Amino acid sequence: MKKHSNCTISLAQALIERPSVTPEDFGCQQLMSERLAKLGFNNESMVFEDTTNLWSRRGNSGPVFCFAGHTDVVPAGNLESWKTPPFDPVIADGMLYGRGAADMKGSLAAMIVATERFVADHPNHSGSIAFLITSDEEGPFINGTTRVIDTLEARNEKIDYCIVGEPSSTSKLGDVVKNGRRGSISGELTIHGKQGHVAYPDHVINPIHKAMPALGALSELHWDNGNEYFPPTSFQLSNIQSGTGATNVVPGHLTALFNLRYSTELIAEMIVDKVEALLTQHQLDFDINWVFNGQPFITEPSTLVDSVVQAIKTCCNITPELSTSGGTSDGRFIAPTGAQVVELGPCNATIHQVNECVAVQDLILLTDVYYQTLVNALINDA
Repeated sequence: MKKHSNCTISLAQALIERPSVTPEDFGCQQLMSERLAKLGFNNESMVFEDTTNLWSRRGNSGPVFCFAGHTDVVPAGNLESWKTPPFDPVIADGMLYGRGAADMKGSLAAMIVATERFVADHPNHSGSIAFLITSDEEGPFINGTTRVIDTLEARNEKIDYCIVGEPSSTSKLGDVVKNGRRGSISGELTIHGKQGHVAYPDHVINPIHKAMPALGALSELHWDNGNEYFPPTSFQLSNIQSGTGATNVVPGHLTALFNLRYSTELIAEMIVDKVEALLTQHQLDFDINWVFNGQPFITEPSTLVDSVVQAIKTCCNITPELSTSGGTSDGRFIAPTGAQVVELGPCNATIHQVNECVAVQDLILLTDVYYQTLVNALINDA
């Protein structure tokens, strides 16, 4: 692997070559903290169970501008399908290949280099700059960012502005900025019946027959109309399992998995009540386990949003679309503290795929955008 002369690209390559599959960090945070320490950052490693986290801060006053992200990556998958080894970062035809290139070691490198440039140009800037980095965003996410936020909240250490470096762009760097996310709640529903021989229907209770009308009704429920920031709430069944494998046996239970992505028009408790009321209305014998994955949040036009939009206009000569589409991110753990949160990173076309890649020029440009955002928020807005 040949190192690139640009600081952002060479750092991205150094991060990619560390096989930090969730929840392993593999020295990525150490590499980052060494760079930050030279700038006067105070580095605090927070290890919770199998997860390594980094909280690094320069300055003691507000506002606190935080870069948030993750060093872990998803597994490489079938190695034979990769053009080049996934943890051997290679540049070909202007693209940087490697697992994590887009999600999100390229963003981490751009954040570090932008901060180095900013501190060199503005050593006495107002406020503070911080980094919140975890090695468990792609996995269970229970010992990562959420635990760091709990620690910071316990000592009343607040983040004011936060950029999460998730790959938000679609066709061109900066064309989309995520200024919010839908909430996510999942359910594992078990409907109980009575197993028996199919030839004796009066001796059985078929959970499949019982479940179908209720599941159909759930899929057709109108939850809300959404609002100016969010589409209407969506209920989706993702898995249904039942049966013994025999054609002459009525099964004793059915299990269904589902998820709702919901807007700020609802709260999780409203969803739970509505689902359970409908199942009860259908006279089902059921159990349900709920998993609360994250609350919806929105960052309306504000100092951070304005700083990011203006930086993209300046550096990319485009006006970004503000969007709440897509899945969840660690922003859902940071926003409830009152922080302004947006997601801004490179194009997401190849994330989690074999031959994941990102345009070299996009990472260089992303560094400029991050730098200009710091200037807009901590210098021009001070």
